[in-house]
Amino acid sequence: MTAITAAMVKELRDSTGAGMMDAKKALTEVNGDMEAAVDWLRTKGLAKAAKKADRVAAEGLVGVAVSNGKGVAVEINSETDFVAKNADFQALVRDVASVALTTGDSVEVVKAAALNGKTVDEVIQEAIARIGENMTFRRMHILEGDTVVSYVHNAATEGMGKIGVLVALNGPAAKAQEIGKQFAMHIAATNPLSLSEATLDPVVVERELAVQTAKALEENASSAKPKPDAVIHNNIIPGRMKRFLSENTLLGQAFVINPDLTVEAAAKEAGVEITGYARVMVGEGVEKKEEDFAAEVAKMVQG
Repeated sequence: MTAITAAMVKELRDSTGAGMMDAKKALTEVNGDMEAAVDWLRTKGLAKAAKKADRVAAEGLVGVAVSNGKGVAVEINSETDFVAKNADFQALVRDVASVALTTGDSVEVVKAAALNGKTVDEVIQEAIARIGENMTFRRMHILEGDTVVSYVHNAATEGMGKIGVLVALNGPAAKAQEIGKQFAMHIAATNPLSLSEATLDPVVVERELAVQTAKALEENASSAKPKPDAVIHNNIIPGRMKRFLSENTLLGQAFVINPDLTVEAAAKEAGVEITGYARVMVGEGVEKKEEDFAAEVAKMVQG
């Protein structure tokens, strides 16, 4: 049986908002499986859905660049937020984004591309030596369409910040630019899982269906007035899944600028079509090692 550590309990609490004892019990019930523990808590009504994106720990910046119906978002990580505020580091992010916009479609291709007479990778290594902190060109996203609009949230300077968003739209360019910026801000705020129900990962849907089914059946079993199984399976569970899909797909979400409309309806009203998007947040899905201060001091005392 897997030993349940304090660090595991803390991670589960941080990602779900569950209480300490509930988190520990969940991990014990599923033998330390973190994803299964999240589902166990949700089945018991003790936690909200946790996204891997919630586990954010790395520093750095996301840089965006757009030109002629093409956009790119690059993430370059640093060890500390202090370096992310460094003008030299910001210039590096801007240069890498510019090269990525015109060169290749992967990190490795861009690393090998030319920048100021050297490769991008060589320029990064020189910046590491000059600034004195490790840096990583972690990932990039390219998006193309009739019009591509970018938005940066928590901007450190123009074109870069903690969250970078790209939105591709078809339709009249002027209108696409105007409402595209609003859609990009919406995406930064809501972080949808997918563009539409059709593009949502089936594994995610199946997992949610399993959680909602178990939760509905358990609630019904403990109810003073249980409903017929047909009502549970034909009404309650489908209703909850419909809500899940509307809340987690971009086109199905209520538009934050006008919640009376879905994003899809707002796009149609504006005469445009959203064909794709990318949202990149610094450190998304990266686990940063947390030092145990007491253990570190004890180690120093022991020599």
